[in-house]
Amino acid sequence: MNLFDLSGKTAIITGSSRGIGKSIAEQMAAHGARVVISSRKAAACEEVAAELNAKHGDGTAIAVAANISSKDELQNLVDETTTAFGEIHVLVCNAASNPYYGPMADIEDEAFAKILHNNIVANNQLIGMVSPQMIERKDGAVIIVSSIGGIKGSPIIGAYCISKAADFQLARNLAVEYGVHNVRVNCIAPGLIKTDFARALWENPDNLKAALSTTPMRRIGEPDEIAGAAVFLASSAGQYMTGQQIVIDGGQTIT
Repeated sequence: MNLFDLSGKTAIITGSSRGIGKSIAEQMAAHGARVVISSRKAAACEEVAAELNAKHGDGTAIAVAANISSKDELQNLVDETTTAFGEIHVLVCNAASNPYYGPMADIEDEAFAKILHNNIVANNQLIGMVSPQMIERKDGAVIIVSSIGGIKGSPIIGAYCISKAADFQLARNLAVEYGVHNVRVNCIAPGLIKTDFARALWENPDNLKAALSTTPMRRIGEPDEIAGAAVFLASSAGQYMTGQQIVIDGGQTIT
């Protein structure tokens, strides 16, 4: 048996029109999964889905646009997936927001609330929409893409770090609740990855120099270097792991 085979599985990946989410969708499709590409912009989702269908065959991917700040749009994402593929076996909560860079003392209430809602509450809402069928089937994998920011402090992305720390606890709590039903909930915690989402951190030479000075591998990561962990957690290879966080950061958090 191929421990990493995802044939016959359906995976929803939020924030998958680019960056880490897109790489996860690409690798899950390469390992046999049917994938649902979702982000705010329908055209971008359709483009990625078309690429995957061209590479892996028609029916590999569909596009369902959804803004994670809207509970109704999240429910539509689940409904459209169920209509198209019947069952949902894997959920990857990758989409997140970070509209503010700076000290916590200066953050506006609206920005703080947006970060907490989109990065924590929306994850819990979406998981709650998908988990009933996983529980009934006694099989499912939920993956939350968190961040090493959740285990460190930061002078510029403090609110984001708080939300990512909460995601670790969300995974632990749900792992306790769902474990008896053979539904696993885990986190991936990337370090600094070369994505548009993190551009403000790696494009600034001073920020990049500071990050690399404490990273043993002396480079930032690429989105594809995160995707393999998601395949592991979604597949039979990860079937006894739950409530955990996998740190992928070039060693930054060990120094």
